[in-house]
Amino acid sequence: MTAKNLSTVANHVIESYGNTAKNVINAYRVGGERVVGLMDQRWESAVEKAGSRLSTEIRGNALAAQKTISGYCTKGITLTTDGADVVVGKVVELAEKGVTQAAVNASRFEKATGSKALNTLALAAVPAAEAVSKVVVKLEQKSSLLAGKVAGKTVKAKVTAKVVKAKATARAVKAKVSSQAVKAKAAAVEAVEAAEAA
Repeated sequence: MTAKNLSTVANHVIESYGNTAKNVINAYRVGGERVVGLMDQRWESAVEKAGSRLSTEIRGNALAAQKTISGYCTKGITLTTDGADVVVGKVVELAEKGVTQAAVNASRFEKATGSKALNTLALAAVPAAEAVSKVVVKLEQKSSLLAGKVAGKTVKAKVTAKVVKAKATARAVKAKVSSQAVKAKAAAVEAVEAAEAA
């Protein structure tokens, strides 16, 4: 094993952390949208219960006001989660580039000096990095399951049900695909480890 193997394992860990962060962001997004949908549902039922005590104009204004507030809440959730997704993606990309560049620089240093100290250090660090990698893959799998559970329940709100349900369904599909990708990735890691052990 060489420093490149260490950088490969480190990049795998970074990617898994990025996927875990994105799963949590998706769970927050879907959960927030569900809360907005439930608020709409409760507001509409409260307006309906008031029934004849409220004029048609007041009922219409109350529902329109709630729709406007829900729209702002949904836009806020979308903007923050989209921004967080972009930030996580950029951080992962930069961290992976940094690890790769560090491995290249270590190789250059060893070639220039004839020293194998960095390679020896990398060899010593690989088992710990692989252990961390296994833990991170499990964390990624659990976060993917969490995101799938949050996205899997549909909202029964009447005012924004179509929009929330469509987004929840899209995210549920994305979470299921992500979960399948995580399982495939874990199987690939185990196969590589088995091949290295043999």
